[in-house]
Amino acid sequence: MTPPAARSGTGQPAELFFEDLVPGLTVDLGVVTVDGDEMVAFARRFDPQWYHVDPELAGESRHGGLIASGFYTVSLFMRAYVDHLLSRAAADASPGLEELRWLAPVRAGDRLAVRVDVMGARPSTARPGLGTVSLTGTMLRLGPDDRPEQEVLRTRFRGWFAARPTEGEPPAADLPESGAPGAEVPDEGPAAAEVPANPTSATSADGPPSAPVEPYD
Repeated sequence: MTPPAARSGTGQPAELFFEDLVPGLTVDLGVVTVDGDEMVAFARRFDPQWYHVDPELAGESRHGGLIASGFYTVSLFMRAYVDHLLSRAAADASPGLEELRWLAPVRAGDRLAVRVDVMGARPSTARPGLGTVSLTGTMLRLGPDDRPEQEVLRTRFRGWFAARPTEGEPPAADLPESGAPGAEVPDEGPAAAEVPANPTSATSADGPPSAPVEPYD
């Protein structure tokens, strides 16, 4: 049986490991088309604001029509990330994100080019055997000629990936683009907040010491 750490994010034997995700690597996550019915169904279920679900009100507004919930757009990004990278990589959850920006409205029929760039990688301080990879994800609206017209989403986040097994190593799989192997790996620190040098001394703004802060990446 394949050990869990050697499985991809979709449960198949992994082809890519922490060591393959070097700073400078860009991975093309394909192009997604925004389905209008799905866009509205998502909004009705999870984000039923009028400019996402009411065509008449949205048409009379500055938006000029329905626009996607930002979280629907994020879900399209996530699906592309799973289909084109996590389905091949020894992924093991994520400690979180630092930035999520919706830079322009997304509408039904939009074609969005998706990609991730590896910005940094280092062994995890919280999860032995895993590496913490810092990534930037982007979605770009394409014009009729398939050239990028406008960036609509940008996110910075981190993922945990298992190190390559020491025995029976599979060969590194090819990626759409790759950075130079052996690139210097920066240590960017915790994902969300500075962790005190002595976790037990963390204090809240309101007075007594808070619970110990554990590193989470």
